[in-house]
Amino acid sequence: MTSLDPHLSARLEPRASAPHARLRAMRRLHAAGIPVGVMVAPVIPWINDAELEAVLEAAHDAGASTAGYVLLRLPLEVAPLFRDWLDTHHPDRAAHVMSSINQLRGGKDYNSAFGTRMRGEGVYADLLSNRFKLARRRLGFDAQNSHWPRLDCSRFQRPLPPREDSPQGSLF
Repeated sequence: MTSLDPHLSARLEPRASAPHARLRAMRRLHAAGIPVGVMVAPVIPWINDAELEAVLEAAHDAGASTAGYVLLRLPLEVAPLFRDWLDTHHPDRAAHVMSSINQLRGGKDYNSAFGTRMRGEGVYADLLSNRFKLARRRLGFDAQNSHWPRLDCSRFQRPLPPREDSPQGSLF
């Protein structure tokens, strides 16, 4: 989930389900006994970062039992697209947002280094991480550990063989 604000969500993900529809789906899955989690992503400084705790709380209320977040990543061709989006939708904040992103990425739009590419580095990254950890703890996400629930693989059924012989069917 990017945001609880349907207008911001529609601008960030124009073809994705609205926040209320995602929460409704989470409730239905949870009610059916299916493990539900939430990923707050991308977290964009000065755009949707203030909603982190609210998104976690709404997802928890909808039945999510685990949570994560990913800081905005701008690899290769994505950076100019995001800058255009930012200039179009938030021209008053564009310079501040990009300055913050660059600070999180060692002075660049993107840093692909494992361990930092999803979270960033520095004071702002630490602040975001601490906010997430505190909210996750307060809401009771991952009370036992930080992993997704163990899935029951005993319910898996091998697909039936094809009705006609086929070269691909011999793989199974």
